[in-house]
Amino acid sequence: MEQIIILDFGSQYTQVIARRVRECQVFSQILRYDTPASKLAELQPSGIILSGGPCSVYDKKAPHCDAGLWQLGIPILGICYGMQLMAHQLGGKVQRGDKREYGPAEIAIEKDTTLFREMAYEQQVWMSHGDKVTKLPDGFKTIAKSGNSPFAVIADDSRQLYGLQFHPEVHHTPNGKQVLSNFIHGICRCGRNWTMKSFIERSIEDIRARVGKDKVLLGLSGGVDSSVAAALLHKAIGKQLLCVFVNNGVLRKGEAEGVQKLFGRGLGIHLHYEDATKVFLRRLKSVEDPERKRKIIGRTFVEVFDNAAKKAASKARGYRFLAQGTTYPDVIESIPIAGNPAAMIKSHHNVGGLPKKMRFELLEPLRQLFKDEVREVGAQLGLPKEIVWRQPFPGPGLAVRILGEVTAERIAVLQEADWIIIDEMKKADLYYKIWQTFAVLLPVKSVGVMGDERTYENAVAIRAVHSVDGMTADWVRLPYDLLAKLSTRIINEVKGVNRVTFDISSKPPATIEWE
Repeated sequence: MEQIIILDFGSQYTQVIARRVRECQVFSQILRYDTPASKLAELQPSGIILSGGPCSVYDKKAPHCDAGLWQLGIPILGICYGMQLMAHQLGGKVQRGDKREYGPAEIAIEKDTTLFREMAYEQQVWMSHGDKVTKLPDGFKTIAKSGNSPFAVIADDSRQLYGLQFHPEVHHTPNGKQVLSNFIHGICRCGRNWTMKSFIERSIEDIRARVGKDKVLLGLSGGVDSSVAAALLHKAIGKQLLCVFVNNGVLRKGEAEGVQKLFGRGLGIHLHYEDATKVFLRRLKSVEDPERKRKIIGRTFVEVFDNAAKKAASKARGYRFLAQGTTYPDVIESIPIAGNPAAMIKSHHNVGGLPKKMRFELLEPLRQLFKDEVREVGAQLGLPKEIVWRQPFPGPGLAVRILGEVTAERIAVLQEADWIIIDEMKKADLYYKIWQTFAVLLPVKSVGVMGDERTYENAVAIRAVHSVDGMTADWVRLPYDLLAKLSTRIINEVKGVNRVTFDISSKPPATIEWE
């Protein structure tokens, strides 16, 4: 399979690069910056992209790639720090610039190159750097300049080495996707073979080959990822799949009933339901730290899941595999580089809460996919719209939308507020047009007046964001009339709430979820 490998030097945009490559219908994967050249050679990539990063190439602890990389004879594209590292390691010179170049900039293309084939000689791009290349390595030539960068684009065509001082992967570079496409298709000569149809066909073959006659257990939550994983596995192995749906007590209102109705009776998938609300709430008692919540929920889920599997199957030992709806952003390793904004922010339920020793082998059929790709697979498998286009919901559920201690009373408050938001967003025909909309129960109370009486009750925050893949997000400018309706309904209908706020933070610097 053709692929482009991205070496991650700690950029907050590394996953965006991977997404842009896949939009060119070529498979991409992210590896550490220090991956040995020998391992890269074994993977036989069609091309390699070096990401940006927060360091300076001349810092003592700056991340450097294996010097053998330049001898592989594989096309390489360096972006920002990646370009500076290329110049530095190959004998050029990088220095601190007189001023930082950040934001929109104009570059002037001075020489023809495949990277800018059939593109205008002046391009708007997005810059984000303080250092710049001041001397080119032997064999390189200048392709484009900007007002602050004499070497904004460089190339050594004989060795197929290219460098961009700007970021082609971000939306702020209007023609950046075309630049990447020219590298991928024009220089690396990749086809357009990465499609969800091909992924489904290949996955079914792989699942059948790995599972054989053994059985698979899947923890089904009813969310997009686990639902698509269930449909894909069911198509591949049919009755060898048993879905176990664990009610952890922090689900959305009516969710337990809805999942059982759709999967158990609607799709004909073998489903076992286990209500473990009391167990989860008992273990979450007095826990306020969000990471502890996630770990407790992850470990408890595995324990409950294991016991539920034994109940559901007379020969639990016959179930060799534990399947999860883990997706690519869950498993990409964050590189712990000083100053790196992409360092580990929070653990993921699927990959962070499992014990080191399990009697199951993990089966994660979606771990190569981003969220939008998962949705496309679900649509091609025939899942209903309310599942495929359901807004993302965290593995730990409402527990990480309740800031502070999780109790039955606080869950009930948030469930009602969340249900009102979903209801009104659907009525406004916005629910399926927005990446995520939800309520957060804040750990504060405020004074209010209701019915001529003083109240001292909970505050709820409304969060609404636009995103493509969850890597970056901007808050949605909801209509004032809709915000007014949401606030009025929540305060009037949810007992214990007297104040509603609206979150206007983007990602970064905030995250989509509050915990």
